[in-house]
Amino acid sequence: MASPPAQRARLRPVARLGRALTAAVWTGRAGPPHPRPRRLAPRVPGFLSLLPFRTIDLVLVADLVLAFILFRAVQGLMRDESLHLATPLDEGEIAFIAVTSSLPLALRDRWPLAAWRLAVVLIPWGIATRGQDLEAAFSADAVIMYLLVVYAVAVRCERHVIIGVWMISAAALWILGIQSGPNLPGVTLIGIALVTVTVLFGYNVQARRTAAGRLAEEERRSEQALAGQAVLEERARIARELHDVVAHHMSVIAIQAEAVPLKARGDARLLEEGLGEIRALSLAAMTEMRRVLGVLRDGDGRTDTAPQPGLGRLDELASTARSAGLAVELKLGGDLLELPTAVSLSAYRIVQESLSNAMRHAPGSAVTVKISRSGDELNIHVADDGGDRAAAEAAKAGRDKHTGHGLIGMRERAAMLGGSVWAGPAGKGFAVTAILPIAEEA
Repeated sequence: MASPPAQRARLRPVARLGRALTAAVWTGRAGPPHPRPRRLAPRVPGFLSLLPFRTIDLVLVADLVLAFILFRAVQGLMRDESLHLATPLDEGEIAFIAVTSSLPLALRDRWPLAAWRLAVVLIPWGIATRGQDLEAAFSADAVIMYLLVVYAVAVRCERHVIIGVWMISAAALWILGIQSGPNLPGVTLIGIALVTVTVLFGYNVQARRTAAGRLAEEERRSEQALAGQAVLEERARIARELHDVVAHHMSVIAIQAEAVPLKARGDARLLEEGLGEIRALSLAAMTEMRRVLGVLRDGDGRTDTAPQPGLGRLDELASTARSAGLAVELKLGGDLLELPTAVSLSAYRIVQESLSNAMRHAPGSAVTVKISRSGDELNIHVADDGGDRAAAEAAKAGRDKHTGHGLIGMRERAAMLGGSVWAGPAGKGFAVTAILPIAEEA
């Protein structure tokens, strides 16, 4: 006597077969439709904006058109054949036969599995209504409709449902061939082969779409991770640079603390004014310290306290870019020497990154750097002409392909100061525009 595990092993294929057939006939459900590519779902023209939908599904339109064509073709054919029957068909019977070849096709895009179940029921019913032999099952309209419905099932349903649909289809065709006598066995085998090829092709399309969707999702997650990492790295670098700004405040406070008693020399009013200045400087330093303290140190706990550049070193920066092949023109306006340290530093880094992008994506181009101070705002505009045609095309391809971690850094710098950055194509080249508010230091 076989052990229970051995019995279960023998019954497992039977259970899988029953599950597949049950899913195909009753319990199975089709998956959601795959998003249409833009060429198969164009937007509704402006003069049809009152319609309740925004895109035109060309696949659904094609199904409805083909269903209507089959309906009219079968209707006309049955009217002609009805004239030669002993008992002619009435218009209701003719319309029903035409519906059996068209209705499942009209439903296959939205409800593919329900459309297949309907086709399995309607095709034999339509044959019985025609009062003909089983050769009517292999009419062109029935073959076209059934193969398209089976393809929709193979593209949208799970594998066990697809296997159940194929088994029922093959079994029905085989029974049909046996009952039809010796005239149709070859046609039956051809029908089974067509259904098999359709199922395999549809399942292959589903597998490729699923793989492409997973790949796109992984790429999206990877891009988000890289962008997040770039933001964190840039914030850490900005924090280290702002460390010098805070250190500047503390140095001024220390100097003031030593100078005020000497300056006051016992005068209470001068002493109070000096202490008020120290308090204001302390509050400003504490405000900036709270903003950057959480990301002040890098992953190893080290700090970078090297002096940071400002707009006073623009000539040096332009000379470096010229030595790399760029034709850099500086246009400066307003008082740029008395800017707050954080603003001057951020402006320098934005110009530096813009020139670096021009070196990478538009080598040999002419770059114009315009920096002007207008009231309480610093305006920065860096634009290149794209260089030669090949360089311009390479620049556009590179900038379109990459999200641009340098651009992320620019926006982070501007946002910390309450400003903004715009970047994008300008003519044949690329331009970066930034507006930085100037908050005067105490």
